[in-house]
Amino acid sequence: MFNSWSKRLAHFAVILIIFALFAGSASVYAQDIAIGQATANVLAVLTVTATHDLVFGDVYQGVPHDASKILIADAGVFQVTGEGGSEIAMYFQLPDYLWNSTNTDRLAISFDITDADIDTTAAGTPAAHGLGAIADVDPHNLPNTALGGAGNILQIFLGGTVFPTVDQEASAYTSDIILTVAYTGN
Repeated sequence: MFNSWSKRLAHFAVILIIFALFAGSASVYAQDIAIGQATANVLAVLTVTATHDLVFGDVYQGVPHDASKILIADAGVFQVTGEGGSEIAMYFQLPDYLWNSTNTDRLAISFDITDADIDTTAAGTPAAHGLGAIADVDPHNLPNTALGGAGNILQIFLGGTVFPTVDQEASAYTSDIILTVAYTGN
């Protein structure tokens, strides 16, 4: 059936197939590996503290009254501590009204676009900020700011204005001012 030429051709084809299988499997075994690592450094926890309330003191019916961000007795002071040199985003939730203790009367409050100062060194006071302070900031739109100073502290000084009506009920009025702070990753 097979002549000698066919036998040789078949024999050569078998050898070629065997060679191809060994050559192909040799490349499968030619491997190398590398080992890398995943690392992370968790930053210091952010701490936010209201160190002084925004104080308007005694106000008269029908007479607007300012609480200055540069007077120690008036200014609302917030302190932020965390990883030094890290940028933080800050957002105030500012009230539209102060309420009396029975929630039956409200006192309008507003914050001007220059009613906040940011002291990145925490070396200052409302009356005398540290070097590098950011003055006249809009408290509704605080800029992202790096924590600075030797203690990795930042302070925000806040002022505002209340507008008592001519028939404002005589009472003590309060409301919360909330500062939310988070690392930006920068």
